[in-house]
Amino acid sequence: MQYDHILIRYGEIALKGKNRKTFIIQLQNNLRRQLKSFPDAVIKRTQGRMFVLLNGHDPDQVMEKCQHVFGIQSLSLALKVQNDETEIKDAALWALKNSTDVRTFKVSVKRIDKQFPIRSQDMNHVLGKHLLSNTTGYTVDVHHPDLELKVEIRTEATYITSSVVPGLGGLPVGSSGKTLLMLSGGIDSPVAGYLTMKRGVEVEAIHFHSPPFTSERAKQKVLDLAEKLTNYGNQVKVHVVPFTKLQQHIFREMPEKYGMTIMRRMMLRVSERVCRKESILSMTTGESLGQVASQTMESMNAINEVTNYPVLRPLVSMDKDEIIKISRDIDMYDISIRPYDDCCTIFVPKSPKTRPVREKVNEFEAQTDFSELIEEAVNGIEVITLTGKADEEKEFDDLL
Repeated sequence: MQYDHILIRYGEIALKGKNRKTFIIQLQNNLRRQLKSFPDAVIKRTQGRMFVLLNGHDPDQVMEKCQHVFGIQSLSLALKVQNDETEIKDAALWALKNSTDVRTFKVSVKRIDKQFPIRSQDMNHVLGKHLLSNTTGYTVDVHHPDLELKVEIRTEATYITSSVVPGLGGLPVGSSGKTLLMLSGGIDSPVAGYLTMKRGVEVEAIHFHSPPFTSERAKQKVLDLAEKLTNYGNQVKVHVVPFTKLQQHIFREMPEKYGMTIMRRMMLRVSERVCRKESILSMTTGESLGQVASQTMESMNAINEVTNYPVLRPLVSMDKDEIIKISRDIDMYDISIRPYDDCCTIFVPKSPKTRPVREKVNEFEAQTDFSELIEEAVNGIEVITLTGKADEEKEFDDLL
């Protein structure tokens, strides 16, 4: 006997109304994509649940992949048996004996199939008595057990689980549209991308590259971060913008204190052009309110003026320690701190304006024509598509 299924529990999806099926289908498709390296695994749906049939694949490896899929509230390795009292008893006993560090347990039966002859509460007693009679050293604790054996008696079969593993929660990626992530290569922006994906949003990224002031290693750092994001969703397209000429012009012609504000306005203008071309409905940044000069309320007000597109800021209320913790948890921190500067750090003025005035910014911008430089930057965009294959190849290399 061995675990042959993974039981998938929905979280927020279960609260959806008439369009719930759309979210569930998206989750199923995302799971199928995540498990493509396990060709015999099969994903099936029943009322209120989703199951992964392992078909001989290693349960722990498949479980780990499932834990990277947004929209899953929790997961459990499960045994599937017929709706037969004897089979249920045998499976429950096996699950208890194969659990480690357990001295107390509790049995929780949920009888969804009302044709099963034993009521849920009565079945709790039947299984508890059977487990105590066939083991030594265990006691029942209904309040704080080391292990809760859950038994779901459904119409098609009974599923027995002995542990609950938290999922990522949120909504399935692809169920809430698409955003353009302004990916700088620092700590904040990839975390912003991750949290946006948690709300079901598919991510494309845009990166502003200023050679020779920024190196190819800085560009590769951004691509490596985008590759990490593919672990939590679909492929990620990165739009690499040649930004050198436009950036030099800004800091040569504009007042130094307003250079950062005007540079970010230009970034939004270029990003909006990409959004229109790719049918993307929003932009996402890693801004946290008050963290740096360009992230004050006044700066955001002045910068946002140039676009009507929504600008999502999932980190807006977080402090740096919170952001760093998430960065470490999703295995991006070590990439983000590689010592290669991006265009935002290369051209930082000594005393940036922390409270820029919109009227002043417009007055300065009116003194020069940026349209040709913006057009040149847009036309020179390089699009690189990351698919997650790099990580797969590394996994296979480990097996050689």
